[in-house]
Amino acid sequence: MTTRVLVPLAQGCEELEAVTLTDLMARAGFEVTTAGLDDQPVKASRGMTLVPDMDLDSALRQDYDLIVLPGGLPGADHLDNDDRLRRRLSEMAAKDKFVAAICAAPKVLAHAGILSGRRATAFPGILEKLELDDVTISQDAIVHDGNVITSRGPGTAMDFALELIEIFAGRATRDKVEAGLAR
Repeated sequence: MTTRVLVPLAQGCEELEAVTLTDLMARAGFEVTTAGLDDQPVKASRGMTLVPDMDLDSALRQDYDLIVLPGGLPGADHLDNDDRLRRRLSEMAAKDKFVAAICAAPKVLAHAGILSGRRATAFPGILEKLELDDVTISQDAIVHDGNVITSRGPGTAMDFALELIEIFAGRATRDKVEAGLAR
């Protein structure tokens, strides 16, 4: 069975994270769908223009095994302010489906109540300023706590994507994708 992944893209997202995540998961054979919060191309945080596969309303009509949120600012703020996305993330978590976020995007999971009682990581200072009493904030590059996976930032994007591949497709697939990167 093919792993179906949704990667929402918001204006001001971190392009290194968005592109790395979608590229590596596609190399692993995942069916990756990128969705813009509207029907416009996405101007990423460093000026790159990304063209999502579809708009979020269309994407949310489908089922996914995993939703992965790239960070960047103000991209993560736009994701955080989108009620449609927060609702779907909460539904996914309630059904023990996987949700993941990197960089500033773990705050979206926090505001959706998904990090409550869990360990998580994010770009330095992002979760700390939220004063989350019921979240154990880690400085680790990647934190996997049940069906929630978080990561620190652009420098961890490749390892984060490889971790997601290993979770869904196993170590052999991760190793194959990683070998193809000539690391």
